[in-house]
Amino acid sequence: MVRHQKGYIFETGGAFHIRYYTDVIVDGKPERKQKSERLGAKDRNTGWATKKSSAVKTAAAEFMAKVNARSTSTGAAQDMSIVDFYHQRYLPYNEDPLPLTGKPRKKSSTMRGYRQIWTRHLEKHFGTRTLRQYESTFGTQLLQSLTGTQRKITLKHIRAVGSAIFRLAVVEQRIMANPWHEVVMPDDALASEETEHYILREAEDMISALVDHVDAQLVLALACFPGLGPAEIGGLQWGDVDEDVIQIRRNKYRGQITTPKTKERAASVPILDQVRVPLELWRRKCGEIAPDQFIIPDLPNLLNLVIKPHVSGKNNLAKRKECDRCGKIPDGSGVEWKGLYAGRRGMVTMVIESTGGNYAVAQAMARHKKMTTTLNVYKKQITPEAKDAGVNLYQKMLNK
Repeated sequence: MVRHQKGYIFETGGAFHIRYYTDVIVDGKPERKQKSERLGAKDRNTGWATKKSSAVKTAAAEFMAKVNARSTSTGAAQDMSIVDFYHQRYLPYNEDPLPLTGKPRKKSSTMRGYRQIWTRHLEKHFGTRTLRQYESTFGTQLLQSLTGTQRKITLKHIRAVGSAIFRLAVVEQRIMANPWHEVVMPDDALASEETEHYILREAEDMISALVDHVDAQLVLALACFPGLGPAEIGGLQWGDVDEDVIQIRRNKYRGQITTPKTKERAASVPILDQVRVPLELWRRKCGEIAPDQFIIPDLPNLLNLVIKPHVSGKNNLAKRKECDRCGKIPDGSGVEWKGLYAGRRGMVTMVIESTGGNYAVAQAMARHKKMTTTLNVYKKQITPEAKDAGVNLYQKMLNK
């Protein structure tokens, strides 16, 4: 809201001054500060005898009219509808390439998720409200209204996107404070469902089902044993493969080449025996290769048209589909398809089990920046076999 002020006239140093307030942003926080301006020297001959003189009052009124006009003009220019701000300022800020790097501030995969949150939950919610009209209670009510249809992790994502939009508005001094800082997460939000993973037997059965498609075997081996993510597998080039390691240098997502998700992910991973065999077989089948040639040129189609038909289908006729490459309707592996990321989560669990609980090795293999990510997101319930082995070790320790 724009404040219209009259100002306070005072005398000092043989001149008249006027004091008024102005809004400023200091270290990202709103502050209201006093300012003063000299009106003119004290001179009885010109009618500037006291601060109550008509000449002094006229000068003060003219000055404050300019201050109020400037405040009104600035306020009108800064305030805008949230929907317009999102399209005109927020998206270009994050998606337009920077002159320094030629790349946008946020990756396309990140912005794809932001756009989904915006389209499904925020655009209609914001409606015609302006940045300055929005209050934190609106956001709290939105999250509360979604507790019956959305789980806690989705509500957190909605809150994060809403806060990010208003954070930029604060930086541009369109608003004084971010209202989403005060948005309250519902206490009764449902916890997210446990993410799925493959155990060793499932990984082996899936790979065996693809015996006629060595490139597909390689994809599953890379996901389930060194734990590469889908974008990392899609971004691998033959020049990234050394004798004993594969260097992760890039991601390939929806045809776009980007840097790895974090600097920790841009690291080498060992070529385990389970990877080495299909890797060498696929290298021979490719014939003459160039260092900048992608190992798996089209991962999405390979997944949908070859891998999924061979993995799914056994004991489930509804899921049986024809393989686009061999033209057969495979019996399937008997393993429920859970996505490539389930291989990465399974790898972390298998490493922790096989190393007797060495979480540091699992973190290094997954290339996570923080150990908490390894444990909270990727470590899954141990298998019954691993539990039994641990109990036996525990019993031996007790007997000693």
